[in-house]
Amino acid sequence: MTKEKNPYAGRPGATHVEAVKERFPGAVTDVSWSTDYQPVITVDADSAPGVIEYLYYERGGWMPVMAANDERPLINKFALYYILSMEEQDKCMLTVRCELDPVSGEFQAVSARVPAAVWSEREAQDLFGLTGRNILDNRNLVLPDDWPQDLHPLRKDSMDYRFRPAPTREIENYDFLKDTGDHETRVIPMGPMHITSDEPAHFRLYVEGEQIIDADYRMFFIHRGMEKCAESRLNYDGVNFLAERICGICGYAHSVAYAETVERAQGIEVPKRAQYIRSILMEVERLHSHLLNLGLVCHYTGFDTGFQHFFRIREDAMDLAELLTGARKTYGLNIIGGVRRDILASQTAETFAKIDKLRDDTKRLCDQMLSTPNFRKRVEGVGILAPKIARDYSPVGPVVRGSGFARDARWVHPFEGYQYIADHHKPFTEESCDVKGRTLVRVHEVLDSMDIVEELLRDELPAGPILNDKFHIEPGKFAIGYDEAPRGENVHWSMIGNNQKTYRWRAKAATYSNWPVLRYMFRGNTISDAALIVGSIDPCYSCTERVSIVDVKKRKEQILTKQQFEEYGRTQKHSPIDM
Repeated sequence: MTKEKNPYAGRPGATHVEAVKERFPGAVTDVSWSTDYQPVITVDADSAPGVIEYLYYERGGWMPVMAANDERPLINKFALYYILSMEEQDKCMLTVRCELDPVSGEFQAVSARVPAAVWSEREAQDLFGLTGRNILDNRNLVLPDDWPQDLHPLRKDSMDYRFRPAPTREIENYDFLKDTGDHETRVIPMGPMHITSDEPAHFRLYVEGEQIIDADYRMFFIHRGMEKCAESRLNYDGVNFLAERICGICGYAHSVAYAETVERAQGIEVPKRAQYIRSILMEVERLHSHLLNLGLVCHYTGFDTGFQHFFRIREDAMDLAELLTGARKTYGLNIIGGVRRDILASQTAETFAKIDKLRDDTKRLCDQMLSTPNFRKRVEGVGILAPKIARDYSPVGPVVRGSGFARDARWVHPFEGYQYIADHHKPFTEESCDVKGRTLVRVHEVLDSMDIVEELLRDELPAGPILNDKFHIEPGKFAIGYDEAPRGENVHWSMIGNNQKTYRWRAKAATYSNWPVLRYMFRGNTISDAALIVGSIDPCYSCTERVSIVDVKKRKEQILTKQQFEEYGRTQKHSPIDM
């Protein structure tokens, strides 16, 4: 009997689909492509852990995120979308989808076999009320411990919440983990408010003398309700402007990633010139972000002269952003189908002059930083991220590239203008796995970003329109949007409903992928290294925390004056809605 011909042959990801069907007979219930580059395999829920473990470890996959979705109004089931970046063979962005019972919401947790899924699965439990059997970590992730157990903000049958509910107990009692063996340790707290951080996070260091034996941390003190807001209040095109508010540094990259979800799902062709402009602006964003972090790593090592100088030359990068966009921050420029503002010939010439100056200043300052003995001693061998831990948890950006893995979405899965220049670029990696390695990656990349901007402007920028606004939105379609922000790979997932609103939007910032490995990076270092290690992942707290705050009793809404809001903050005697 002749072997049946592969019906998917020639499509990106087809070999992975066939390999799964062969390894797990009967597990695959449906195969489709949401876009040409994004295959979707639907499997039965109990088979999902085995299928994903196989794709992850045996076929070169990495896991950026999992998106949960309440599809009971559509198919009377919950659904989980495990997104895998296939990077070694037959490259694609592959989704493993499984459907869950609408009553129990139980699923077999993937994190027991692939730790990279743990935060996404914990979040699905919090926000959708699902239950992961054998989940790697069963604690709350995004919701506080005094949250009502039966209240799950992203379910479709939930109220349109506005404020936090009354706590169910007097104090929070988060169970911090520790693995200290026979060591006699003391607890050193950092945060939630700490002098080395502008945003809140609660770290607990378990120390023996000055040595950190283990550590754990509690995030998600900042709740902005972005995903709930997108689903309940905004049309699909309005979400594009909300997405760029996720992060104050890499907001433009988030805007591009969200726009790509709609464009790819709906088959919207973005003009080539707009693709180039998007890539140029993302590189300008990378410039001022990396220069900021290089300044901060100087500060954390006591080299404040370097800190001041990096912030001085960073102003030139901010001036470059203002030249090209009209503002120091590239807000309001991206739109579904392209961009709203072109780059003029006069701006091009001035851009080249600014980059020449910025390149000379950056090279000189980086040479001084790296040749300073005290700086080198403070970063070498500190904050080790072992390759095995990196492989298990799928960190991104300079964090994973500093541990030897050549993961960079610009060159592994070229998108926008990068796809036209990818043949002569590759990710920068370092093998030292420490703070020094992550710093060197950023040094290489900040200089490379200047070259990329010049290349796209001088040799490649095509003529033509910058916006395609001739398209029709078809509800129910979904796709992945991804790009390489300064901190690493952002991944967005969205599905548009039948009311021109986003039915579900899942926004994963780069730092969301990097937090889980921090515990391992703390171990074996000293207390004085802790802030430096946190800073070396270039963390963004707000962009990690996009969750809902709710009110279960008041079913009315009122816009408060500044005076009313301040009065509530002082007295806390009653709800501001009663004022």
